[in-house]
Amino acid sequence: MTDDAGHERLLVALALAMVDQPRATLQELAKAVGVSKATLYRFCKTRDQLVLRLMTHCAQVMKQTLADSHLDCAAPPEALRRLIEQHLAHKELTVFLIYNWKPDTELDAAIMSSWSGFQETLDAFFLRGQREGAFRVDIPAAGLSELFLAVITSMVDAERRGRVARLGIAQMAEQMMLHGIAAEPARAPG
Repeated sequence: MTDDAGHERLLVALALAMVDQPRATLQELAKAVGVSKATLYRFCKTRDQLVLRLMTHCAQVMKQTLADSHLDCAAPPEALRRLIEQHLAHKELTVFLIYNWKPDTELDAAIMSSWSGFQETLDAFFLRGQREGAFRVDIPAAGLSELFLAVITSMVDAERRGRVARLGIAQMAEQMMLHGIAAEPARAPG
């Protein structure tokens, strides 16, 4: 195992531990993820540093999901499918963001600089999909971006709380994004 892979696993474990134990001390978090307090202290000296490191890591991973989804060149429905799958592949980090992103997070320049370009890339993808006729145009591209993030985060959270089964979340999210909640038109008899 490489050092990077070890750090990745530790960051994911810490993200989940912080969700499960939101008021835990560094010592309690170290115990929860199976490392010594000294190891965690070398990794991050304070809880604030840990949150910053996790937020920055989440940004790197989520920006990589955009790149891996080929939003700029794949057919919009296929790119959307990949985007959903990529986000669900990192649902532990999504859960961390759900529980730790606060209104004042966007005032923290250190955090926001790591997220630079994420929203713009997502908005550009939905705008491209609209221009190509794949996505509805009655909702602005920025609105589609926000709806996408809301669908993904709500499904990840619902799975965590036991409201929906893991199997089928990707298809549910894709159907919601592509077809909304409108019922299929009734077929005429005959």
